[in-house]
Amino acid sequence: MRLRYIGSALLLGLLLGACTPTVQLAAPKEPININLNVKIEHEIYIKVDKALDNILDESSGLF
Repeated sequence: MRLRYIGSALLLGLLLGACTPTVQLAAPKEPININLNVKIEHEIYIKVDKALDNILDESSGLF
């Protein structure tokens, strides 16, 4: 009876050990490219906005 429990435990251990997941890390064959096409327009808008503020200033006499 005791031999049967030991055999069952051994069989269960082998079955659980055979089903362990494996993790593999591999580098890609092609390099990783990051596309950085970004439009930077905020500086232009600020300059135009400041120029319009100077033109439309109350002391300019335009209105």
